[in-house]
Amino acid sequence: MNRRALLLFAALCSLPQRAEAQAALPSLSVSEAHEAAKAGKLVLVDIRTPEEWADTGVPEGALKLDMTGSAFEVRLAALKLDHPGKPIALICRTGNRTSTLQKKLAARGWKDLIDVRGGLLGNPKDKGWLAERLPVTPYP
Repeated sequence: MNRRALLLFAALCSLPQRAEAQAALPSLSVSEAHEAAKAGKLVLVDIRTPEEWADTGVPEGALKLDMTGSAFEVRLAALKLDHPGKPIALICRTGNRTSTLQKKLAARGWKDLIDVRGGLLGNPKDKGWLAERLPVTPYP
């Protein structure tokens, strides 16, 4: 096993089986996430599918990681290793998948995951990336 694989395995094994009760998980508006990503304060990860990326483009500066793809959680853990000390902000179409995923992973001990409210298209409570006219990169 190479060093990277060993580090990844150790990171996954060190996650507690149960997370402590949390009052509220962190979230950011799309504008806040954009500014933080531009400033290098977080890693923005678009968890949508390639078809969705093709429909709307990808938020500028976001890494693409299809949550329906194989070994998604392992790949997310690898991103965490590649960017030590930086929180990971998750963005999807409307904010529903990221919120659910954030809760699921927090229950398994993940820390420093941020939900980007509103996603690309927005929802009744939050404006989306596109409505805020934030930059996107065409896909592919």
